[in-house]
Amino acid sequence: MRGQGQISRRLVVLVVVAGLLLAPAAAVDVQAVLAPFPDLAGFARLLASSPVARELAGRSSLTLLAVPNADLPQSPSAFAAAAGADLADVLRYHVLLEYLSPADLRRLPATGKLVTTLFQTTGRASADLGAVNVTAAGPSLGVVRSPAPFPGSNATVLGSVTSVPYNLSVLAVDGLIVPSGFDLAASESRPPAAVNITRVLADARGFNVAASMLEASGVAEEFEGDERGAGITVFVPTDDAFASLPAGDRLQSLPADRKAVVLRFHVLHSYYPLGSLESIVNPLQPTLATEYASQAGRFTLNITRSNGSVAIDTGVVQATITRTVFDQNPVAVFAVSKVLLPKEMFTRADSAAVVAAALAPPPAASNSMPPEPPESARTPPTKLSSPPALRGGARNDTAVSPPSSSTAKATAIGRWCIELLYVLPVLLPLV
Repeated sequence: MRGQGQISRRLVVLVVVAGLLLAPAAAVDVQAVLAPFPDLAGFARLLASSPVARELAGRSSLTLLAVPNADLPQSPSAFAAAAGADLADVLRYHVLLEYLSPADLRRLPATGKLVTTLFQTTGRASADLGAVNVTAAGPSLGVVRSPAPFPGSNATVLGSVTSVPYNLSVLAVDGLIVPSGFDLAASESRPPAAVNITRVLADARGFNVAASMLEASGVAEEFEGDERGAGITVFVPTDDAFASLPAGDRLQSLPADRKAVVLRFHVLHSYYPLGSLESIVNPLQPTLATEYASQAGRFTLNITRSNGSVAIDTGVVQATITRTVFDQNPVAVFAVSKVLLPKEMFTRADSAAVVAAALAPPPAASNSMPPEPPESARTPPTKLSSPPALRGGARNDTAVSPPSSSTAKATAIGRWCIELLYVLPVLLPLV
């Protein structure tokens, strides 16, 4: 009996261990893991403003190569674009699909280890160029570089930041790494081309109305000159935002020059990445429309941080930034939840009902009162006791309109009162 009990306990232990080994690892909230480390705030913001954060939500057993604030390029988007890459793909190249602890790095062979990245899963990397080669390097924990035979960007592992054992390991590296196949060195000295905002919106999808309005108004052509200065920040309403405007809204009925004012009202004459907007010092910001205004202080936007997102108040509507569409110094483009209507042209009282009533056509002629006949055609009544309803006709063969229901009722009451006066003397002696 004792032997059978020991066998049973061993079986239970084996089942529990097997269950733990075979159970899927729980996904880790990368944003929550990075939150306690202010030195990685810039890198965390990049993840949050890109699709990569959502892609990591359902994964586990990862190694994240995070770049401290001091080692990030001044404009990560420009750094990626200069290499012909998309910033999201560069960030995916920093997500290794394998858990590597500092102890694992110290046990690396001399030839290094090839590790697949999240970029490899996009299908845009040829062969194994979506992987990185991690090798040991003297006193540092290791070096991460592309497996391509030709030189490319690389980064040194500075140390371990934190870890959630066997689910997520966060390692600090001394710079962004560009996937192989992008020519970073050849494009470093090339001046960046002006950004075609209309094309950016077309590629991003969901901004057809805004893109067509910019193109038709000619306002988009003004952006290139502004980019050369302090840069621009563009708030673009989505197609859903335009669709949610009241049916009687006056925006579409405005003349072309007034529509251009509204479009300029969506643009700040400075480059503000999302992090700068979140911590903006002066919330009241002038727009491109302010420069065209006759008085200073008009056509401004009140930009604040509210409930974890950036809120924009025009004095008529309140909108929020829903996502980053484009961020490459000196141009930032953000999607906003509503069309920004300036209070100088619109008011809160401009409800759909009021506008619809103002634009409604006049009532049909059939519902209007009949025209009054000319003075010569009017026929005075011949007797007080003969109301118009009892007449067979009028003098001079002039047709008389039938009386209204209220007139007939008043006449009937009058006749009833007269008849009552005749009957009362007969009834009173009987009472």
